[in-house]
Amino acid sequence: MRCPYCQSGTAEGALVCAACGRDIAVPATLIAERDDLLRKREALRDELQRARDEAEAIMRRRKSR
Repeated sequence: MRCPYCQSGTAEGALVCAACGRDIAVPATLIAERDDLLRKREALRDELQRARDEAEAIMRRRKSR
């Protein structure tokens, strides 16, 4: 894991950065939450694109009738 402040390597599960001495426990949980939200956002974007593609295909079929 990297310190979100000084970017030095820290031990997994560390509460304080050994290099800069800053508290990294809270930022680590926020980073994990952010990563989870980014994954969910990407999944929603993919789902939205599939829905758009499907709607477009339906509209094309209706126009070709």
